[in-house]
Amino acid sequence: MSAAPVTWFVIINPTSGNGLSRKKWPNIKALLEKYEFNFQFEFTRYPKHSTELLHQALIQNIKHFICVGGDGTLHNMVNAIMTQNLIPTAEIKVGVIPIGTGNDWVKTHNIPKDFESCIQIIKNGQLKTQDVGEIVIRNNSNKPIFFINLAGIGFDGFVVSKVHKFKHLGAIAYLYGTIISLFRFKNFKAKVASKSETISGKTLMILIGLCQYSGGGMQLTESANPFDGLLDISVAKNLRKLEIVSNLPKLFNGNVTRHHKVKTFKTEGLTVEIDQMKEPLIQADGELVGSGSFEVIIIPKAFSFYT
Repeated sequence: MSAAPVTWFVIINPTSGNGLSRKKWPNIKALLEKYEFNFQFEFTRYPKHSTELLHQALIQNIKHFICVGGDGTLHNMVNAIMTQNLIPTAEIKVGVIPIGTGNDWVKTHNIPKDFESCIQIIKNGQLKTQDVGEIVIRNNSNKPIFFINLAGIGFDGFVVSKVHKFKHLGAIAYLYGTIISLFRFKNFKAKVASKSETISGKTLMILIGLCQYSGGGMQLTESANPFDGLLDISVAKNLRKLEIVSNLPKLFNGNVTRHHKVKTFKTEGLTVEIDQMKEPLIQADGELVGSGSFEVIIIPKAFSFYT
């Protein structure tokens, strides 16, 4: 007796890639049919709708998902996986067809942008299971937020708040956001503490990395590895605007971590205390998630995906 065919649930964010997801969906659907996927699909209609769709599918005992969208869509799906208790998180399997502004998470895992290649990867069924970061913001009712790529507070959060105006430009939107933020962002007072490190003082940004790329291809942490059970931390201290401008190319080739005002280390957990009234913004996977003091820990081997 042959096993029942796997049912896949495809979640499409029609606004991803400046509307490219909706435009390309007929092509993607035809390819899924060509490769004989047994699938259901839904378009997201409002923010975090993907979280609701995934939870509803899990209730129907569907454990295989395909994300058609950008880093933000995937971020919401990961949060849906991590906030349910029906199925162990690593048993939920996700394939990704990247159509977004930055498409940063897929770069670490060498997942291509070509739709058919992505579908072939998912069909071949080779899985990896990576670590997940968990943030608890003090002023957010202790509700956890999960991320799989990179989170941060300060300048990078401020940049994310500006990028939405330029998303039609693709990955270069982050460069525009960075340049605009140079003239408006003010460094903040913070204390960063782990088991082995304590850093206090004026700060440009604090970055917590799992994967290698963020912000449209920037490399802001030194040795990110999503499989090693450790968070990769970069604390950019009180850099002045001229220092940031002169180091812009180093944001993309990873050499910014070698700057004498950037401290890097690895840890399983971190506490960030903000010591001022105006609280800087926090981003996770390129999504604004709050502001102020927070704790972050790592959850090893919690997210399974096709690669």
